Amino acid sequence: MADGYLVYGAEGSGSIPVEAALTLIGAPYRVEEIVTYASEEERRKMAPHNPMRQVPVLVTPEGETITESAAILIWLAERHPDAKLAPSPGDPMRARFLRWMCFIPASIYSMYWVRDVPARLVGDDRAAQAEMDRRTLARIADCWAVMESHIAPAGDFLLGDQVSVLDLYMAVVSRWRPLRPRFHEVAPRLGEVARRVDALPALAAFWSKRFPFEGDYAD
Repeated sequence: MADGYLVYGAEGSGSIPVEAALTLIGAPYRVEEIVTYASEEERRKMAPHNPMRQVPVLVTPEGETITESAAILIWLAERHPDAKLAPSPGDPMRARFLRWMCFIPASIYSMYWVRDVPARLVGDDRAAQAEMDRRTLARIADCWAVMESHIAPAGDFLLGDQVSVLDLYMAVVSRWRPLRPRFHEVAPRLGEVARRVDALPALAAFWSKRFPFEGDYAD
């Protein structure tokens, strides 16, 4: 990948904030579409690139493989400081940035491994699966409410008037279930930031192509 980055990802998936960051950075990249949420066959395709069989995966121009969306986003922001997509070490906002960049995958994103295929934990019991779905959606909403109560936007975005990879991450994950209306209900201040991310002119064509605002994902 000496000519740019390679992203293993899929429309509407966890690769979207990574692709959005690369778009804002202006770095050349291409996407190899592997829709791991669609089938076991697709997940098997990911095994050579990520033993967890999940997207996103970023392959750097030097050939290094990075998994885990938060790690990729932090690394990209540090690799491309001129894009100003994260506070630098020593910046007063650095602690807030790292805290919530870890909170989203640990407390919210991780719930989707359970709720997307509840049989992974509760087997074929349909009643148990339904209850697992209900409880994980409630947990996701509760976690957004926790974040809402502990972080006040420092400007137009979470860390100031400059969009960051934290804003991109939140804006994408908040579009997944229980969907934006519930997100806005439990986290209205975060919701206003998410709307600003949605409306960024530099990402208008990107959103339209990779995660259109329609159907369940309309705000």
